[in-house]
Amino acid sequence: MTIKTDPTEFAGKRVLVSGGTKGLGRATVERFVAGGARVLTVARTIKDPIVGVEYVQADLTTAEGGEALVRAAIEKLGGIDILAHVIGGSASPAGGFAALTDDHWLAELNLNLLATVRLDRLLIPQMLERGKGTVIHVTSIQSVLPLPESTTGYAAAKAALRTYSKSISKELGPKGVRVNVVSPGWIMTEATGDFLEMLRTANGGTIEDARQSVLDALGGISIGRGAESEEVADLIAYLACDRAAAIHGAELVIDGGTIRTV
Repeated sequence: MTIKTDPTEFAGKRVLVSGGTKGLGRATVERFVAGGARVLTVARTIKDPIVGVEYVQADLTTAEGGEALVRAAIEKLGGIDILAHVIGGSASPAGGFAALTDDHWLAELNLNLLATVRLDRLLIPQMLERGKGTVIHVTSIQSVLPLPESTTGYAAAKAALRTYSKSISKELGPKGVRVNVVSPGWIMTEATGDFLEMLRTANGGTIEDARQSVLDALGGISIGRGAESEEVADLIAYLACDRAAAIHGAELVIDGGTIRTV
């Protein structure tokens, strides 16, 4: 999918995208680059770097990794104007709540909640000093529609991130820093294939059986497909741009109509 962009939309803006080397993270990096931003991103493994993007190799599930990223952001860009937290995911096994050990829970919380909290704590103060900045947290519709077979820990961590986002929006809005949430449904990325393979391995059958089990658990998707990474990345970019200056403390859902309740 190709989305037409204004190459000057983010001219002069310094953007940090967490987890920006694959899937939605990479699409988000590409979207900000296409809009003329200076972009820095981070991952544990750097693959297929994008020309003009600054990369930092670090593990954001650790406090040390977050600190290393922030040092690089200050050294390379002199600060951050837009902070897009795309980092997230799950490696917990299928099998329901009883299959989740303490280590699984800690891994889910470190990746899907605390990595974001740590970066906010380290980077938002320099936004406050300028009286201007934009923060976008990517959560998930699983915060309100968890899948008990395989994603209880992930869903709980994303729900905590959603609540945390609302709380800091109340604190930071009067000081010039906007905070919003993007909650995707099923996104068609390479991680989707890994997730389906995990379910197939745990439950038997084919990949199509695993895919159908997810659709059944979600209750179907009204538009008949998951979102493309580029569509979600474009929504993140919209929330970061000046046209969205009055949107604050909001959650924008992009799920193809998966959630059917008000």
